[in-house]
Amino acid sequence: MGSDHTAKAFDEDLQELNRLVAEMGGLAERQIVDSVDALIRRDVALGKRVVAADLDIDKLQHLIEERAVLTIARRQPMAVDLREIVSSMRVATDLERIGDLSKNIGKRVAALDSDFHPLKLIRGLEHMTDLVQSQVKSVLDAYAAHDLPAAMVVWKGDEEVDAICTSLFRELLTYMMEDPRNIGFCIHLMFCAKNIERIGDHATNIAETVFYMIEGQQMIDQRPKGDMTNFAAAASGN
Repeated sequence: MGSDHTAKAFDEDLQELNRLVAEMGGLAERQIVDSVDALIRRDVALGKRVVAADLDIDKLQHLIEERAVLTIARRQPMAVDLREIVSSMRVATDLERIGDLSKNIGKRVAALDSDFHPLKLIRGLEHMTDLVQSQVKSVLDAYAAHDLPAAMVVWKGDEEVDAICTSLFRELLTYMMEDPRNIGFCIHLMFCAKNIERIGDHATNIAETVFYMIEGQQMIDQRPKGDMTNFAAAASGN
């Protein structure tokens, strides 16, 4: 009976952790959408709400970490059970960073006071955001379902996000060279695009966590990356 009770208690602890991760994931997904929506529509009020909502994501991360540590101390899990708990903390860390990156985009909304608003750039940013938000949702579903093949689809899709980001950056450089008055707007948009690309990186991190959780080892394959050379060089001023 004692063993059954312990197993049931552990299952309940794990279900609560999974529920908290799912709640945090839902908030992070919303932050991605709202931050870029605020950017595109120049909605300063929405941008401020995105910034304020980051506190809720931070609180959930702390709560997940506290519950995870407490569960380890109480239940002393081993093997796959321990990996489940460690994975919840790793996913929460990536979701917290996604929240921070969305907050960074929200902060830039008020700075976009230019009338310059090229449709091609905006559509490219929207397309990249849709792709990244879909990756975040898919990888969180894969995490919840312990679906390794689905997680690996997200892992392999990171290269497409990098390619779109590089293309956007080249367009931004063109607009800045054509008219110096566009430089301020384009620099803000450049950093927003980079933040979205980094959100995609965190989705890839979560995919790697799913691999660890299921296989019991870290991935040894090199992560597929697009050509970001021009982006990195220009961003660093080289």
